[in-house]
Amino acid sequence: MKGIRLMNTISACGAAFLAFSFPAIAQSPELELLSGLQKGEWTLKQRGSESSKKVCLGNPEILLQIQHSRSTCSRYVIQDTPKSIRVSYKCGPADHGVTTIKREASNLIQIQSQGIKENAPFSLNFEGRRTGSC
Repeated sequence: MKGIRLMNTISACGAAFLAFSFPAIAQSPELELLSGLQKGEWTLKQRGSESSKKVCLGNPEILLQIQHSRSTCSRYVIQDTPKSIRVSYKCGPADHGVTTIKREASNLIQIQSQGIKENAPFSLNFEGRRTGSC
């Protein structure tokens, strides 16, 4: 009888260990600031420069990694409110950054991003405006 109880206890502990050993598939929560932005064409104008670039904002998360837009990165949300978001991200062994986006209106944002890309530091400031449809 004691042997059966011991085996049941060991089996239950083993099952619990296995259940917590494998990472759960986490669903990405909707980021509050980004969900309030209008979809469509946005023009990002770099502060202190005449250059600008246009992006089609289907998934607004692309704004979080302007310097690493083509990289697969892990992210950590530091702050997310309806008016401001701050995210830290890491792309591979060396590239990383921190981006802050402040929303002035659903069609006007300020982006500040800094970090390291290909062993070189960067610091960028953009004003983003919705300029039309994609």
